[in-house]
Amino acid sequence: MAKENAGVSFDAIMHNLKERKFSPIYILMGEEPYFIDKISDYIAEHALQPEEQAFNQTVCFGADVNAAQVVDMARRYPMMAEFQVVIVKEAQNLKTWEPFEKYAEKKPVASTILVLCHKNGTLDRRKKAISNLLKHVEANGGVVFESKKKRDYELPGFIEGYLKLKKASIDPKSAQMIADHIGSDLSRLSSELDKVLISLPEDRREVTPEIVEREIGVSKEFNGFELRDAIVNRQVFKANQIVKYFDSNPKAGSLFAFLPLLFNYFQNLMIAYYAPDKSSDFAVAQYLELKSGWLAKDYVTGLRNYSAMKTLQIISKIREIDAKSKGLDNPNTGVGDLMKELIFFILH
Repeated sequence: MAKENAGVSFDAIMHNLKERKFSPIYILMGEEPYFIDKISDYIAEHALQPEEQAFNQTVCFGADVNAAQVVDMARRYPMMAEFQVVIVKEAQNLKTWEPFEKYAEKKPVASTILVLCHKNGTLDRRKKAISNLLKHVEANGGVVFESKKKRDYELPGFIEGYLKLKKASIDPKSAQMIADHIGSDLSRLSSELDKVLISLPEDRREVTPEIVEREIGVSKEFNGFELRDAIVNRQVFKANQIVKYFDSNPKAGSLFAFLPLLFNYFQNLMIAYYAPDKSSDFAVAQYLELKSGWLAKDYVTGLRNYSAMKTLQIISKIREIDAKSKGLDNPNTGVGDLMKELIFFILH
């Protein structure tokens, strides 16, 4: 589910944890707190038996301790247990990291599981102590994981994967509806998905647009997925209806939500023009590295409805509107008017 960094992925870490293959040090850092919390919470709940936790598990916060104190904790040995666990939450509040460098340089205590949760950014690798720390951690069997924010176009895939783990399925339209409405806050997104899961009957674990509309409050007719569909098929009236609805109901959809969606589509459409075989959904899907021919239908339709030159112009226009929405060369045009300007340009 998580995007891999240069070292190890979220899925790989979770697989090892479930196999009880624990590492002596985990440095979890990055802008996305969801994956950091998932890893640290799993260790807190499963590394030790409940009766072992009272004497062998310490959870503290970076603002309340210093690195030397944490290292002293890590050097202790467990009492009547295989491991002791030391978790430092909000580790970005620690003043110094040098003691961790020295602890990681020498072979860390094998019976200690030290977890450092650094949120809202990454450790500064330009600092010698930090660079050495990360090298020592990896050299001695530890884990360095960077938790990156999901991009908007990655959210439907995250939703699909999350539900699959819960033995449920979702169609592409429903996934896009949820992604557009909730956004990239994965904690909130997973909470909303859990709410949807509770509503599903045991004999039909399928999430549909009707269920999304009922449980999350997203219109199945006026949403980012339907707008994209109208643009792909050059349905001018339908597209303008949806944009007008968004203008009157900003919470239902906004320029900021569907700009990445449209940019991703037209960027892929431009790539599709270079496909050696554009005649079949399967061939286009293979060229674009999509999961199935069904996902390529929109691109085959786009190849018919938009010329290569028009596609290039649209990509340029999307970039222009994105810049204007952020205040560049735009003294007073509102977001709603920018949205209408873009849709008009695409469809005419």
